[in-house]
Amino acid sequence: MSQLPNTLQPVERAIGDLRRGATIVLRADDHALLVQAAEGTTSTDLARISSLSKSTPALLLTARRAALLSLSEQTVGAVRLSLAGGITADTVRMMADPASPQSGPAPAPVSISDINPATLPGAAEIGAIELLKLASLLPAAVVAPVPDERLEYLSAWAENQALLTVELDHVQNYQEIEARTLVRVGEARVPLEVSEDVEIVAFRPTDGGREHLAIVIGNPDPTKPVLVRLHSECFTGDLLGSLRCDCGDQLRGSIAEIGTQGGGIVLYLAQEGRGIGLVNKLRAYTLQDEGFDTIDANQQLGFDADERIYRPAAEMLHQMDIANVRLMTNNPDKVAALTELKITVSERVAHSFPSNVHNEFYLATKKERAGHMY
Repeated sequence: MSQLPNTLQPVERAIGDLRRGATIVLRADDHALLVQAAEGTTSTDLARISSLSKSTPALLLTARRAALLSLSEQTVGAVRLSLAGGITADTVRMMADPASPQSGPAPAPVSISDINPATLPGAAEIGAIELLKLASLLPAAVVAPVPDERLEYLSAWAENQALLTVELDHVQNYQEIEARTLVRVGEARVPLEVSEDVEIVAFRPTDGGREHLAIVIGNPDPTKPVLVRLHSECFTGDLLGSLRCDCGDQLRGSIAEIGTQGGGIVLYLAQEGRGIGLVNKLRAYTLQDEGFDTIDANQQLGFDADERIYRPAAEMLHQMDIANVRLMTNNPDKVAALTELKITVSERVAHSFPSNVHNEFYLATKKERAGHMY
């Protein structure tokens, strides 16, 4: 385990560079790829990537996003679109972000690389998409291959060009390893209205990434099934009381119910917007205002319907010596995920609240399309 942070820290640094608009190098076994987030790309960026690569850059989109733009019939993986033919940085940003002010049909001509199964983008391109998701950016990138003659001395060349290099396998394993390296870093008694006997425990991965919290109410007995709620953070619902979702009701309701029953745990997980991040959730809200439901809006942005993982939750429970839970949820995926991660779910405890005029369509979509049980 002592070596794991060495694989996490370069990915964290790459995430930081991508979020500030820099280009990074993603290295696979026998090749390397220049990668930059499409959502902030400028004409200067395109020119620099072209110069570094000595080739025409391409726009990498999720296959789902490209299909919605009528640029591909693929629905799985990624699609690489040539940026030849005078495609501008404005067009790149528009194609990446359907919620942008420039949103509209993709302008012609757009030259699509051969997208039959033999020539679809490979593992490095899929890794680039994953890296952007980890950065809570739109899953769209400007990419170009590093010239073959640079590969023998790639590290020195990248350093000379002020480009951070990250390994593909580190990106692919990041979420798994980050969850496995969670450690308790802080805890305090925090009396609440529903119960004065509350302790908040903070868990952080060893690379210094985002903290997850355990809100421990009362004195749950780990030798018996513990009442547990997995709650993904929701700035708009939890803090502001947004009526667009039921998150605030679920958070406060679960704390109150656990207090009434004498003890349990709410795991407050750092995965805003079903794992796409707050900014992308706001973009999805804009699309919902245009008539898309919550699942279609995420997919319009290029994300899966739900990007969350539950290994951090399982790791937190294991560290608190809890192996058997009564899970407060309407989401069958949470039950399945914890079961797969060696947590026994002895009971699913229904946990729902009345809808309002602003969230009734959202709740209906979760029931009809995501299989939530109300």
